[in-house]
Amino acid sequence: MQYADSLIDQNRLLGELVAAADLAHAVPTCPGWDLHKLLAHVGRGDRWGAMIVRERAEDRLDMRAVPDGKPPADVSGAVAWITESARLLVDAVADTGADVPVWTFIGPKPAAWWLRRRLHESVVHRADVALALGVPFAVEPEMAADGVSEWLDMLVARLAGDGRALPAGATLHLHATDDGLGVNGEWMVRGSESGITWEHGHGKGDAAVRGSAADLLLAMTRRIDADASGLQVLGDESVWATWLEHTPF
Repeated sequence: MQYADSLIDQNRLLGELVAAADLAHAVPTCPGWDLHKLLAHVGRGDRWGAMIVRERAEDRLDMRAVPDGKPPADVSGAVAWITESARLLVDAVADTGADVPVWTFIGPKPAAWWLRRRLHESVVHRADVALALGVPFAVEPEMAADGVSEWLDMLVARLAGDGRALPAGATLHLHATDDGLGVNGEWMVRGSESGITWEHGHGKGDAAVRGSAADLLLAMTRRIDADASGLQVLGDESVWATWLEHTPF
């Protein structure tokens, strides 16, 4: 997947959704936010990543110090700003070098890590906007499946030493039903006292969740409810409920 091109495209799509809307429109899946605040969150995050990459930061940088970190109040200016935000990050990674190690909130990673992280942040928040405006949301199955994998990678780091999300010995099987994903559309997640591990593959879990890759991604990030979305939760439903309780986006 071309993360740089995909990030620019997702921010463009996000801008197009917002272009005909009122920036004061509430976003129910992000309590307390309106569309302007959502755009600020996404764009500032991109610009923060760009600043980290350009400075080859080894420690966390203050997000409040991000240059031009707030979108304009008018819709057209905000749309241009969110598109530029993605380009700033893409250019920063290209100029610095994709493999140069920089700070991330899960430890030092190659600069290109920020492209993938910001891509999937944009995808999920575009879903927030679509849900808020009552319009359809679509994302390519391959991209959604990569979003599930990226989110699991994040959780492995975040949940290190924390066994609450998936009890020791418990397994959760995620299965995307889209055609053509192959092994990249199945995930086996295992719990232990020290956190979780995951791998691609098919197997019987204590609980299994089946549905499109897009719905799996949105359910895992609390954007949709499994019952309302048509996802199938099989086996011990308490395993899935406990997982959601301890893995907030």
